[in-house]
Amino acid sequence: MFITFEGPEGSGKTSHIPALAGWLMEQGRVVHTVREPGGTSIGEQIRQVIHDLKNTEMNPRTEALLYQAARAQVVAEVLRPRLSAGEIILCDRYFDSTLAYQGYGHQVIPLDDLRQIIRFATGGLTPDLTILLDLDVEVGLARKGKQDEWNRLDAFTVDFHRRVRAGYHELLKLEPERWTVVDASQPWEVVQQDLRAVLTKKIDQR
Repeated sequence: MFITFEGPEGSGKTSHIPALAGWLMEQGRVVHTVREPGGTSIGEQIRQVIHDLKNTEMNPRTEALLYQAARAQVVAEVLRPRLSAGEIILCDRYFDSTLAYQGYGHQVIPLDDLRQIIRFATGGLTPDLTILLDLDVEVGLARKGKQDEWNRLDAFTVDFHRRVRAGYHELLKLEPERWTVVDASQPWEVVQQDLRAVLTKKIDQR
């Protein structure tokens, strides 16, 4: 089963996913966690280029293509083999981030163009479930500012991040059957319990 986690900056994906993986493994399930961009040696190298604060001249199209290069690698090297083996994958971001950030955020690349290069990069691999950890942009950025990894995209304007969040809600409207929204403004323990309830329901359905 392929489960992806999306959301604005500071929504808590990075802290919740390991806890969810540990909880699922306690139940005897085989679980693998991965982040995007990254998850492979090549993908981590691409991540450094995309996120480097010094790369202020990066064109949005370059940015979008770099994300797809890292994504193509992790799909081929990690996601498809592990899914074929019956593992549960918890993925910190996937192609919806491209649509939200490089599409709705930048507003210079048509969404249909992005969808074409996403299909090329992923070979059509779509999540079974996508969870949107949703919260106000200002709250998320304040949280992120207290962490170590402040990257080039974090440094974009507040208006950019507002467009990203609005973009996620537009994507949800297009595929409501794939998405579930969890209120990430709640205390961490409450969010974790909500996430566990969502995963339990989805796994039981399978």
